[in-house]
Amino acid sequence: MNENPPHDCQICPRLAAYRNTNRAAERDWFNAPVPCFGDPQAELLIVGLAPGVTGANRTGRPFTGDWAGDLLYATLAKFGFSEGVYDRTHMIGHIDDGLRLKNCMITNAVRCVPPQNKPVGAEINNCRPFLQARLASLPNLKLVLSLGKISHDSVLRATATKLKDAPFGHGVSYALPDFTLMSSYHCSRYNTNTGRLTTEMFENVFAGVRERLLK
Repeated sequence: MNENPPHDCQICPRLAAYRNTNRAAERDWFNAPVPCFGDPQAELLIVGLAPGVTGANRTGRPFTGDWAGDLLYATLAKFGFSEGVYDRTHMIGHIDDGLRLKNCMITNAVRCVPPQNKPVGAEINNCRPFLQARLASLPNLKLVLSLGKISHDSVLRATATKLKDAPFGHGVSYALPDFTLMSSYHCSRYNTNTGRLTTEMFENVFAGVRERLLK
């Protein structure tokens, strides 16, 4: 199976209809399932929740165009997982900011933007085969970092791991058969504004990621 859904994926009717609505209103936006971004030889895979309507759904690149991406890409740069300058206005086919990920790839548990940023269970399940294909496609994968519980649980289900055996928590890690799973609260504006996740907390997770990859 391909690691990315087709450009006009129709598997989830609600998400396809929402994409069509956005496409009619904003014809210059990406408005399609957002492909993975990063190094195909990566040891680290970061799994987010889903594209934001004015973020990745607009730009076509995960976590690009919204505040969550500002924090994520700044942290990746600080810990040596990227080079070049991140431009939050980057749009595939229009502007090339030259950003390149090093030993890291980014994807989402759900590839299409959901209304109100809330995918339903069936949509998460429908998109999981693409996550499984991405996991299988990375020959050097050592560590998966899940951002948020939905991402965490989807990775577990993608590997046939029982949720009760690896409950979500910020900073937790579990040794799965093929890689280590680490998890963090999602770097969303809501979490950072409410203090649930601070920059220091997020950077501490990445310090742990880097330490594990250097072993």
